[in-house]
Amino acid sequence: MNGTAIDHVNLHIPEDGVGSALEFYRDALGFDIVGMDLYESGEKPFFSARLAPGAVIHLQPDAGFAPASEHTAYDHVAVRIDDTIEGIEDALAAADVDVERRLEPLGATGVGPAVYVTDPFGYRIELKAEQA
Repeated sequence: MNGTAIDHVNLHIPEDGVGSALEFYRDALGFDIVGMDLYESGEKPFFSARLAPGAVIHLQPDAGFAPASEHTAYDHVAVRIDDTIEGIEDALAAADVDVERRLEPLGATGVGPAVYVTDPFGYRIELKAEQA
């Protein structure tokens, strides 16, 4: 079996967290939100943040939501961003999103600069620069 790419990640969020999710993923990080109409009509239990043409993060409101912690198996989702690390940091600063740390981690495309932020629900997101 040969995988070609990650299609999606599904993250549970608090039932009342839709507004916070939109503020973070759409307004602060700049990702398009898709499927909101299907979520609002009850046809799907989630809506999605479009990361790239073939990749999304599903955000699924859940009455039994428990935030991610250091004691769960979840650590982070890494997203390649078509920008320099300085451009990413500038966009985050303009959106008032705190950068937890800056590293040059090894990923699927090699070592490159990245910053880590945390969404309103405790999920850590790695934003990895594609441009040096």
